[in-house]
Amino acid sequence: MEIKIEKLSKAFGNQIVLNKLDLDLKSIHSLVIIGPSGGGKSTLLRILAGLESLDSGRIILNGEVIPETEESLHEYRKGIGVVFQAFNLFPHLTALDNILLPLEKVHKINSTEAEDRALRLLKRFGLFEHRDKYPHQLSGGQQQRVAIVRAMALKPKVLLLDEPTSALDPALTKEILEAIKELRKDQKDMVLVTHEMEFARGVADYVIFVSEGRVVEMGLPDSIFHNPKTEELQEFLKA
Repeated sequence: MEIKIEKLSKAFGNQIVLNKLDLDLKSIHSLVIIGPSGGGKSTLLRILAGLESLDSGRIILNGEVIPETEESLHEYRKGIGVVFQAFNLFPHLTALDNILLPLEKVHKINSTEAEDRALRLLKRFGLFEHRDKYPHQLSGGQQQRVAIVRAMALKPKVLLLDEPTSALDPALTKEILEAIKELRKDQKDMVLVTHEMEFARGVADYVIFVSEGRVVEMGLPDSIFHNPKTEELQEFLKA
């Protein structure tokens, strides 16, 4: 995965969330974004997903400039898989149907191919026996795994995960960590936002620390977590 961000700025009213942020990374498969609440990390992810507009600057993701018009963004989003912290499963649909719906309705994949793709992924992620259950019949970890499968079934160019473990207890967090490690075996391009440092260590190829709308520090996980260079990151990791 290649990400180049040039002077990215975003404000909500008078609050500057991203402040001329720059980034240039190549040959990264699993990028983890850490930082304090309100520092800009989730907004950055939403802009990468095409769900939030930028005020100025530009982003080039795997050689493609993220478009700004709604029509172009609609096509761009089809190549991006997004997993939210709140799972966002449809409560009136089974696990299987939650996966089939975007495949058939948005991507216009025929029902036979869509079901084959969904069932293979459900088996891979240990959810096959739960395929006919509704979200309220699943644990939080199972719901989040269904959400990951739903995103993966779309065969996205990049998978974006926003705080995928924030609603889960430690046992279920480990469950999601194992699921994401499974994706890393395929060298799937992923960008993850998390506030859990142990989780970040377990899934990251590379880490960026975002605070006050800027990339303050970046590097390999060992360097970031064991040898932070800036006082800002040192204080953040102590908290």
